[in-house]
Amino acid sequence: MLNISAARRTNAKNLELNMTPLIDMVFILLIFFLVTTSFVKETGVDILRPSAVTTISKTNPVILIGVTKANTIHINKHQVDIRAVRSNVERALTENPDGDVVIVADKASLTGLVINIMDACKLAGAQNVSIAATPDTRG
Repeated sequence: MLNISAARRTNAKNLELNMTPLIDMVFILLIFFLVTTSFVKETGVDILRPSAVTTISKTNPVILIGVTKANTIHINKHQVDIRAVRSNVERALTENPDGDVVIVADKASLTGLVINIMDACKLAGAQNVSIAATPDTRG
């Protein structure tokens, strides 16, 4: 009986758990989730977009400008004044001159403010300025 317990103690000391397959599996799952995750640019605020039948999808807008129903303007998740829109768009367009500007305006926001933002974008040199809308399938 004494020999059996001594043999068990030596076997217990030699037992080890091989962590390599577990670590490999975790890295494979991590890579899978990174590949399947879609990274979507957002304005940083909750906006209820108007719907339109003629919506088209933009591939890669350089800058998103959000306009809330309280008529605040947000660029890159920061609230900005209407006077700062032009300089922000100019800065973004220096990095990518062929990029698009998309204005994501709440349907309750002021039309005049959205037009002023579009005008500032055009003055900054933006060639393609669009207004975001939710696709309407009723048409």
